[in-house]
Amino acid sequence: MVEILRNKNLATRFQILVEIAANQPDVRQKYIAQRLGITPQAISDYIKQLLKEGLILAEGRLRYRVSIKGVDWVLRQLKETAEYLASVEEVVSNVKVSAAIAGGNLRRGQTVGLVMKDGLLVATEDPGAGATGVAVSDAAGGDDVGVTNVRGIISLEVGEITVLGVPGVQRGGSKNVALDQLENLARSARPLAAIGVEAISALKRIGRQPDYVYGVREAVIDAASSGLSPLLVCVDEEVPMLIKRLGQAGIRYRLLNLRVS
Repeated sequence: MVEILRNKNLATRFQILVEIAANQPDVRQKYIAQRLGITPQAISDYIKQLLKEGLILAEGRLRYRVSIKGVDWVLRQLKETAEYLASVEEVVSNVKVSAAIAGGNLRRGQTVGLVMKDGLLVATEDPGAGATGVAVSDAAGGDDVGVTNVRGIISLEVGEITVLGVPGVQRGGSKNVALDQLENLARSARPLAAIGVEAISALKRIGRQPDYVYGVREAVIDAASSGLSPLLVCVDEEVPMLIKRLGQAGIRYRLLNLRVS
């Protein structure tokens, strides 16, 4: 472990140098003591040590600056600590368990491939996928399974949202929608979403129930970000705000007008 994390004296010296650097040259020992939760006398003793070792320079009564030697020492401690923290982050990331759907019968400790299917993370028996992990338990195909020690990049192509504009009630509402075209587009759509009563009514006319009717903008953005290509039926007065939000999220879309001419 990094010495500064084991040695309280070194850690305190480091903090005092940082406080002096932040407030130099007018350094109030009482202020630093309050900041670090130690006595002013202890700060005074530390400052005497730092002066003796050339880590700080005195410029008169209660006026100190961090010397070049002191700056180098602080940067060296930062570098060592940063390297240690990076290694800790890697270890912790490896321990983290992610949930996935088992793409087949898996065994505990088995190396699995990780892919996105239908917007869900799937652990497959083929470790030749772009990303791999280790199953933390036995699992049958279709079950949820924990995966740890994830390595590589999980391949994911962001989906495209198809937006179908329908007229508001003042312009005929669902009665003025090209239902045959809507039915054709919605036949295999997944997920299916609707914004506005007119949009819900139009889908009802073709015997379809939307998957999303609340929080729709963010729901379809999440779906597209997970690799799905949602179909969104939207009353035309809401379309401009929707398109603006999709642009902010960087989501591809195509816009079709289903109003009967």
